[in-house]
Amino acid sequence: MLKTVPWVSLALVLLSYSTLGWVISETHPPMYVWLAIVVAILLLILTLTTAWPKLTSYYNILFESNIKSFGITVLAAFMFFVMLAWFRVFLDTLLIFSATILVRVDFQIAGLKKNLAFWSMSIFSLTGLLLGALIYKLVNSEILLK
Repeated sequence: MLKTVPWVSLALVLLSYSTLGWVISETHPPMYVWLAIVVAILLLILTLTTAWPKLTSYYNILFESNIKSFGITVLAAFMFFVMLAWFRVFLDTLLIFSATILVRVDFQIAGLKKNLAFWSMSIFSLTGLLLGALIYKLVNSEILLK
């Protein structure tokens, strides 16, 4: 079973989430921001590991009325503006999404179960986030000591 695990993809996830942890640590956010980021990461992974027919039923709920469709369109336009205004943040986010999707596809090709995919992706993502934050703290404490 260990031979079928996509180690290279998981290493990319670990590195990409480490950069996220580093970038977030630079802003010195409060604890609730870290909690919101962890929840967002778990929701992203859950969305990728959930069966697609379930997702389409959820998306049908979003687009069942004109008001909801208009709201989604306005939100998409705002997100496009944010993408252009903060292109660096957008590229970092795109890197994280791409690495996570790559791991999901590799797990699917290997024929591993969805629960295993979710838990291993969650562990590697959150470990990467924690590693990035810890490395940032270690580097800055080393600089402060000099």
